[in-house]
Amino acid sequence: MARYTGPKNRICRIFGEPILGSGKSLSKNSNPPGQHGPTKKRKAASEYAVQLKEKQKAKYTYGVLERQFANTYKEAARMKGATGENLVKLLEARLDNTIYRLGIAPTRPAARQIVAHKHITVNGEVVNIPSYTLQPGDVIEYAPKSKANTLITGMARGKNPKITWMDWNEKELMGTYISHPAREFVPENIKEQLIVELYSK
Repeated sequence: MARYTGPKNRICRIFGEPILGSGKSLSKNSNPPGQHGPTKKRKAASEYAVQLKEKQKAKYTYGVLERQFANTYKEAARMKGATGENLVKLLEARLDNTIYRLGIAPTRPAARQIVAHKHITVNGEVVNIPSYTLQPGDVIEYAPKSKANTLITGMARGKNPKITWMDWNEKELMGTYISHPAREFVPENIKEQLIVELYSK
């Protein structure tokens, strides 16, 4: 399972946002990485650099590598509607992201691990592919053996009530992907139009 394994704090400092962690370290040092720190004179970023940075932010946020992200964009471009919004919908529909949104795992990397270790079923079938794309109506729950594993179920923290496009049954330990989210309800600070402009060059 390919994923980013480098220093998370460095990535957070590049974007000035806690996209790969709690962001506690940003309160101590929020300057971009570099030898001279805050005293270094930095040139104004070009249009291309701004667009590229936004794409990189989306990739790191959702834990998607370059080729997979490009393929997701191509799929979004083939769909009806605004390409940027379609891109966000596809990223949100990933199984690992859904596990994170439902509160089953505290972070997206933890969600990927839970999925890869076959602790999750979709519509009753075990799925161990973190990038699996969910469709409206899909039911997500723990695999039978995993439901009895308190180490796994104990990670659940409960769904954020603002995530309205999913439902989580605390008693049954079962979630439902109700619909694809409208862009305005997705909390991630990503300017998807810049990504569209980058790929349109």
